[in-house]
Amino acid sequence: MPDVPDSPAIAAQEEGPDAQTSGPIVVLIEDERPIRRFLRASLTGQGYRLVEAATGGEGLAEAARRQPDIVILDLGLPDIDGLDVIRRLREWTAVPIIVLSARGQERDKIAALDAGADDYVSKPFGVGELLARMRVVLRHAARNSTETAESTFCVGDLHVDLALRRITIAGSEVHLTPIEYRLLTMLIRYAGKVVTQQQLLKEIWGPQSTEQAHYLRVYVAQLRRKLEADPARPRYLLTEPGVGYRLTSE
Repeated sequence: MPDVPDSPAIAAQEEGPDAQTSGPIVVLIEDERPIRRFLRASLTGQGYRLVEAATGGEGLAEAARRQPDIVILDLGLPDIDGLDVIRRLREWTAVPIIVLSARGQERDKIAALDAGADDYVSKPFGVGELLARMRVVLRHAARNSTETAESTFCVGDLHVDLALRRITIAGSEVHLTPIEYRLLTMLIRYAGKVVTQQQLLKEIWGPQSTEQAHYLRVYVAQLRRKLEADPARPRYLLTEPGVGYRLTSE
């Protein structure tokens, strides 16, 4: 996985020029260039933000870095079998996964679904069907998210509407990048409790990043600049030295 830059400003740019737009992020792991080109036109035309990877290793790194809303995955990759990619993703994330593969036999579909995929589309495929299946898994993911968490979180002047993905401070809307938002929502999940650095790193950047504490320092600093009146004396996002971070709940 690429190193996170030490500069918070550069780190924010690393997420890409569309990091603060609202379309769902899709990581496409596909080694066939014509299919990538076709899906690039089809998905971006529907408002999706597409991140492309030609190998399983690249796809796993992009999934950890981009925190996508959905992964579209070919099984026949040049470096890692797609089933192994699914299993490695499922070690740390519940992101919806749609397999898009020429392996169309029933046993292949069963193996992919058993490994953790959410749906399976056989090649050749119609883009209309793929888009419809994407909408279904995204609806299911959104429903599961709102069912497992309170829809709003409020403390002091900080108000987070999890259903609308809207953050305000004293009534003024704050725009977060995808990684900043994921970090904040994980801290909200455990509001009032200390979340260890290892927990945060594994959840947000993947299991290979548990020793990369500088990732957290960069993004916690960015969050504090956006959420705190005085980032040097934080009111909401507190450091527990040597352990991790805690979001105050009162």
